[in-house]
Amino acid sequence: MSIEEYSNWNQRESDADAEQEPYRKYVFICEGENTEVWYFRRLIDLRKTLGLHPLIDLRLWGKTDEDASLSAPNRLVRFANEQKLLPDLGFDPSFDKLVIVFDADVFEREQPEKYRELLEAREQDNIFAVTNPSFELFLLLHLEDAYDNIILPNQQKLLENSKIGNRRFAELLLSSNAGINGKKNKKGVAELAEHVDTAIIQETQLNQDICLCMGRLTSNIAKIIDDIRHDAPQKKSKANNNNDLQSTIIDQI
Repeated sequence: MSIEEYSNWNQRESDADAEQEPYRKYVFICEGENTEVWYFRRLIDLRKTLGLHPLIDLRLWGKTDEDASLSAPNRLVRFANEQKLLPDLGFDPSFDKLVIVFDADVFEREQPEKYRELLEAREQDNIFAVTNPSFELFLLLHLEDAYDNIILPNQQKLLENSKIGNRRFAELLLSSNAGINGKKNKKGVAELAEHVDTAIIQETQLNQDICLCMGRLTSNIAKIIDDIRHDAPQKKSKANNNNDLQSTIIDQI
């Protein structure tokens, strides 16, 4: 097994709640090994603060062993699609959604046409959570007034995201303004997740259309989180089937 699953679904206030099966699972799988994983683990722990519907579950599939360093977006998507088929993970494509988190900067720099091909091949139950250039841009949005005071004045340098020494510009910008190294500071990244409402508001000032992200500062992660927060399904029953869903489902172009 190449997946380590993280969820707090069974951590409920009563035994009755713990016995309840989720109606829909949103499963995150990330390109990065550390930063993104630290963020989404904390986000899962914040499900009560987020105000998620009781029948919505958040889970994280963490890559392990030989797959831990797998990062190329096309390989990540192929790997994620393979994991959905494993019966032990209980992914139900009729109800569940897989959120695949990756950066578009490699396409921006090298093969933009490959990005279009990746979008066209996307499976219906997959949601692409994309940042251009990198996840650090999304993390910056958690800081008050970051768009006006940090991102906007540096938009061209952010989009280029050139290496300065052994780190890219977005990483250095996060370090200088949040006081953390996003690649090493687990606690600092987790604490940023507690300000996701700030990110949701500020992200609307960036491009959120992942089909138009080449050449634009882009992030749709906060939008996805907000959409999940507003998913309000009815209780799943044996009578329900894929043609009788009374729920709000995230739509992506």
